[in-house]
Amino acid sequence: MQESKRQKQVAGLLNEEMNTIFQKLGLNMIGGGMVSISAVKITPDLLEARFYLSFFQVNDKDAALKKVEERHHEIKKELTAAVRHQLRSMPVLKFFTDDTLDHVFKMEELFKKIEEERKANGE
Repeated sequence: MQESKRQKQVAGLLNEEMNTIFQKLGLNMIGGGMVSISAVKITPDLLEARFYLSFFQVNDKDAALKKVEERHHEIKKELTAAVRHQLRSMPVLKFFTDDTLDHVFKMEELFKKIEEERKANGE
């Protein structure tokens, strides 16, 4: 289903504010790696916000996601204060791992392997 204009506006606002909050709380660097928000999706009723987190060079992604979820209350408090004049009610925040980068790296490795096999077979 197509996202409405309001969904996109709210998602953009939450993405911008959440990036600032992650920097403020020190959540953008976890476990020696970098954490960034790759996407924000809002349900059509604006009651739930799904944040997709991208982990770059983080050894244990599940532990990093758990660390973010443990600070959920603190994050929501900061976010509520930041957007209190733009939103009537604060959506429920949910955090997910965005594994798009992993898929890209796997695909690149597969393409390299195919290319090497072609060269080895003399094609």
